[in-house]
Amino acid sequence: MTNIEQNLSAVRARIERATHAHGRNSASLLAVSKGMPESVIRRAFAAGQLEFGESYLQEATAKIFAMRDLPITWHFIGPIQSNKTALIAENFSWVHSVDRQKIAERLSAARPENLPPLNVCIQISSGEASKGGIAPSELMALAAAIVALPRLKLRGLMTIPAPTNDVQKQRETFRSIRLLLEALNQAGFDLDTLSMGMSDDLDSAIAEGATIVRIGTAIFGPRDQGKPGNIVSD
Repeated sequence: MTNIEQNLSAVRARIERATHAHGRNSASLLAVSKGMPESVIRRAFAAGQLEFGESYLQEATAKIFAMRDLPITWHFIGPIQSNKTALIAENFSWVHSVDRQKIAERLSAARPENLPPLNVCIQISSGEASKGGIAPSELMALAAAIVALPRLKLRGLMTIPAPTNDVQKQRETFRSIRLLLEALNQAGFDLDTLSMGMSDDLDSAIAEGATIVRIGTAIFGPRDQGKPGNIVSD
């Protein structure tokens, strides 16, 4: 096996161990392929990985075009600029980082009619302004606005917590996001997605109910940390 095959196998095993240890449903693995060339993504696909996350739009659209022969599901996980919403809406199946009504409206307006509604998650702030997201107090209003848009399907919540090795703090953060999702569902929203957990904290995220874990480093190795956008996801 190549390193990528071995790494994917190790990450999947880790997900399964955490799932069984905490009595949770298994989380989907989203391979964060930003900064990775087409050849590497093709190797991961050949090893059975079908879902990939990107946050550099120009780089991502080039890769999506080059790999249109593969049935990959592409997720946009980066910060969203208003003038980039059309490209995102046209090329991705999921967007994890919606944090403004204006962005949601533009994504809906730009989503092609021949494609299914765009799956979206609302990003909840970790308290670090550089990472984006909304305050919990703003969540209900934004969720209501999104479900009213015709070309979007609100699926759940996403967060990028501040890095910490303290497992208790990791779990407290992820628990707070799960409780927000539960509150939305109690209010009548039908949401099923918690996008949370990266290479260093996926075990804690799964313990608190993550349904998608966004894993980059543990699959592909370290990246250039100086490239804009690396704040968004592992």
